[in-house]
Amino acid sequence: MKSESETVVRSSGSDRVLVIMAKAPRPGAVKTRLAPRLSPAAVTAFYCCLLHDTLALARSLGDVEVAIMCPDTDVSDLAKLADGEASVVAQKGEGLAAGLTSVFAHFAADHQRRTIAFNSDSPHLPRAVLEDAFETLAAHDVVVGPTPDGGYYLVGAKASHPTLFARDGIGTSSALERLLSRARALELSVGFADPFYDIDVADDLTRLAAELRLAPARAPRTAGWLKEWELVAAQLRTGTAEL
Repeated sequence: MKSESETVVRSSGSDRVLVIMAKAPRPGAVKTRLAPRLSPAAVTAFYCCLLHDTLALARSLGDVEVAIMCPDTDVSDLAKLADGEASVVAQKGEGLAAGLTSVFAHFAADHQRRTIAFNSDSPHLPRAVLEDAFETLAAHDVVVGPTPDGGYYLVGAKASHPTLFARDGIGTSSALERLLSRARALELSVGFADPFYDIDVADDLTRLAAELRLAPARAPRTAGWLKEWELVAAQLRTGTAEL
């Protein structure tokens, strides 16, 4: 019998690897900054939609191995959710910095593959952004996708650099600046993917809903959830309903 921390492996042999940074969809464990606006059950349901559609986006790329990196306690749940569409790998250590370090130690350390890690709440990314990121990585040591709040939604490398993701600054408005500073210290060349926004607060829901109304096929599960959310939003504002 496999332990929860054991890797569920499915390798495509591709020299391109796309890794989704994820957590198991449990109330109170994901998208906590949405909690003031949404109930824990609603946040969890929304995150499930984001993760499903992000996985579908990743799988839509040609000639790419898709994986999920997660805390070791979440492997079993995420393997069920992935349903064979991606390998699920337990990170070593706790927190996002440890997760990102684990991505490149696991996938890029020995084989020098172009490996990109990106957020599990990214179904709104155009596929071309990911393709372009892989192309950028072919000519640079590192590729990074900035967010407007000073962080990044995507980072890629062709080798493992254990000191690149220090704990300081991860998840803060200085995350990107600190990452670039460490890359310079390591004498790594950096290329950039197009800037995009994360789904963190209620305003992000509104922005995403507006985008997916125009193109629901880009993220069908998320679009369906947001359509229901918009129907209830007016009642939420008047205090007559709770999502």
